[in-house]
Amino acid sequence: MDTLIRVSQFILSLSILIALHEWGHYITAKKTGMRVNKFYLFFDFLFPFANIANFAIFKKKVGDTEYGLGWFPFGGYVQIAGMVDETTSEEDLAKDPEPYEFRAKPAWARLLVMAGGVTVNMILGIIIFWLVLVVWGRESLPVENVKYGYYATDSVINKAGFKDGDMVASLNGKKIADFNKLNMELLLLDGCTMQVMREGRPVDIVIPEGTTDSLLSKDIKSYFTPGLPTIVDSVEQLSNAQKGGLLKGDKVIGVNGKSIPIYQDLSKEIRANKNKDITLAVVRNKDTLSLPMKVNDKGMIGFRPDFKLDHFFTIKKEEFGFFAAFPAGVKEAFTLLYNYPRQFKLLFTKAGAKQIGGFGSMAKQFSTTWDWHAFWRLTGILSVILAFMNILPIPMLDGGYILFLLIEVVIRRKIPEKVVGYANMVGLVLILGLLLFANGNDIYKWVMETWFTK
Repeated sequence: MDTLIRVSQFILSLSILIALHEWGHYITAKKTGMRVNKFYLFFDFLFPFANIANFAIFKKKVGDTEYGLGWFPFGGYVQIAGMVDETTSEEDLAKDPEPYEFRAKPAWARLLVMAGGVTVNMILGIIIFWLVLVVWGRESLPVENVKYGYYATDSVINKAGFKDGDMVASLNGKKIADFNKLNMELLLLDGCTMQVMREGRPVDIVIPEGTTDSLLSKDIKSYFTPGLPTIVDSVEQLSNAQKGGLLKGDKVIGVNGKSIPIYQDLSKEIRANKNKDITLAVVRNKDTLSLPMKVNDKGMIGFRPDFKLDHFFTIKKEEFGFFAAFPAGVKEAFTLLYNYPRQFKLLFTKAGAKQIGGFGSMAKQFSTTWDWHAFWRLTGILSVILAFMNILPIPMLDGGYILFLLIEVVIRRKIPEKVVGYANMVGLVLILGLLLFANGNDIYKWVMETWFTK
């Protein structure tokens, strides 16, 4: 059921983004006097083979345009008369252009059409962020509220000089106000001077370049987690924890007579006692109990702690009026647009390439419940990312067409349609290769998690 809910949200989000992206091309084409033959959500053929498995779930022709819902659910398109794309044949290119065709229009009109999709996606992202702020406001976790200190996710950070329990004060002299943005900044910087507060005094630590690559190679996507008290959220059936009497709501404060109030320290101590008997010190209501139990060969006893940050820390909540939320929404959208290319560069490292995910990874970003706040926020993020990806100067993408048109404006001569067609074929191979690689990563991870991880 969880998977079904995630997939349903993903398909709904993708449908909204694709439909509005294609509407951006459609409306600008119509307004500049071009004929639009088709407007489809999803493909009515086996993409990229325009003449294979031609089938529409629904279609209706209104005027010159056929509107439809295709059966192949990974994209959508508008077929503009005279535009070179995956549906264009050699016979089409051999004919003289008609006045209503894309190729018959001046460069400015064609530029407007090709920029229509990414423009709509960017505007959509701004509108979504704006209205999300109006309805739900914005939450953040101020770094000073992470009162139990920060804990490194990998020993490579400790080797740089960081000690678990340190409080991060600044990165390269710049204070990071929101804990939730700290990890992303560190991943993007990949090497910086970090100042921490340790026992009330400042200490400078140099995080060396290559740390991000080291973490990503181990499938670790963050530098730190906040230290948390150990409150039992659930206990596995028939586990050693259940046999030892551990209950939901218990607060674990120590092991074998040692006071260990923070979960990250506690889990290390439990792992250090594989296949051994231990005694947990537990606070239940107002009583302190000693619960004997055995650690299994994987260093676990079978319980899950409470990881919800708002149960332990004071979350900052900002509320926005209708008009005040607009500039804040614009800022969020353009900050994302600025940061995404910085993240994009990580994909060109060996470790980063392994993190590229396909449709499965995208679907996993959605909640296992119908959380409309999370749904719309993620849809806004995907809309901005879609705008960025489509503006890249790669043939077959909007940015590839725009690049050709800009060259045409500069040299004042039209690039032959055949050249555009061949370039699109190269771009199509690159895009299909990336799709296969990304979804192959998803399949590999699923196989490893399903069959080789217990």
